Amino acid sequence: MLDILQKSEPQNKLRVLKKRAQFLRAAKGKRISGKSFSLQMIKSMNLQNFNGKETLQSGIGYTITKKTGNSPERNRIKRRFRAAVQECALKFMPNHDYVLIGRRSALSQPFSSLVIELEKSIIKIHAKNPNKYKLN
Repeated sequence: MLDILQKSEPQNKLRVLKKRAQFLRAAKGKRISGKSFSLQMIKSMNLQNFNGKETLQSGIGYTITKKTGNSPERNRIKRRFRAAVQECALKFMPNHDYVLIGRRSALSQPFSSLVIELEKSIIKIHAKNPNKYKLN
């Protein structure tokens, strides 16, 4: 029974960044800005899971400043980001931490274009020549 449950889990399950230190560490890495968010990325440190084995999962964190509207708007932006990240889950590179910094324009942008912008940002942030790729 456990084998069936383990096989049904997605291959690239994402960790959620929760500690302030994880966000500060990601801020020291690469950054790509788009219309509705900025994406920060840094290679993550070797992490141990509950079995003591190394995990290569990608980490994802969401942040929206209080300048970006009231709490229902900020929560809606985070929900949209979580859904977009689920759509792009296989695009995230293992053993990297990502932080999405939201902007208010994420509310008015169609969801499909938000997903496309996130996919392009992931490609661009890992590219050796990021000027080659356009986000818009």
